[in-house]
Amino acid sequence: MVLRARDVMTERVVTVWADAPLSRAQERMSESRFSALPVVDRRFSLVGIISLVDLLRHRDAPHATVGDAMTEQVLSVLPATNVSIIAHRMRVYGELRLVPVVDKGVLVGVITRSDLLRHRHAGGIVRRAARRLGGSVLAAPLPEAMTPRGAGRVGRRPISSLRVADAMTDGGLVAIPPALALEEAAEVLLSYRFTAVPVVDDDDRLLGIVSEADLMHGSVAGGRRMRARTVSGVMTHDVEVVHPDDPLADADQLLSQRGFRVVPVVDDDGVLVGVISRSDLF
Repeated sequence: MVLRARDVMTERVVTVWADAPLSRAQERMSESRFSALPVVDRRFSLVGIISLVDLLRHRDAPHATVGDAMTEQVLSVLPATNVSIIAHRMRVYGELRLVPVVDKGVLVGVITRSDLLRHRHAGGIVRRAARRLGGSVLAAPLPEAMTPRGAGRVGRRPISSLRVADAMTDGGLVAIPPALALEEAAEVLLSYRFTAVPVVDDDDRLLGIVSEADLMHGSVAGGRRMRARTVSGVMTHDVEVVHPDDPLADADQLLSQRGFRVVPVVDDDGVLVGVISRSDLF
């Protein structure tokens, strides 16, 4: 049986209007814990996509609207599009995380990497994959410390005056070991609604990071796609990191300019002590 977009898409879509202020898009992302939203007109026709990185790049323009910051050239699909085609596009375009589904010009749903992972790993739900640093196994619900803080820490303070420690999440951290099965890693990301999670050794030293994109990609060796079974086979090993005492502007550069979604924070011994994401910069 060929799966179509309509078989896996999310139909209850959180959207925002193009003429809404950017603060409204930020509020909706914070409430729903999404990193991007479709932008529609009053007839629910798709006109663009607004993402957290768009908000970051326009945060110094207080009167800007969603339409001023959004991406207008949007890659959308039809309800009958083969899911394998959508998965291929998401693998090719690494930043692409949300694909709108449009029928006769009207937005009828969206497909995210989480939707594809959920279908791929449907079946037994693994509840023993997530590990709190220095604590016990935890699989649900989302730790309060990992929820978006909105303007809770940075607020109106200039980023140039802050350090990474002023904005990073350092409580309720979730990390996984490199030997974890890919199905279990996928369940961690789905259960916590993370886009990526750090990979650490038994002493909590950072070894890498694994993302939704990594789990969709698999590993490549010698031009052939290998069927990796554990996180170590697909994770990113060469990870950009920051330290608690680094200027917050360094993390801002990685998150808003270079497109990173999550940056691990480590101490001088390489031990994971926190993470910083785009939502932490508001």
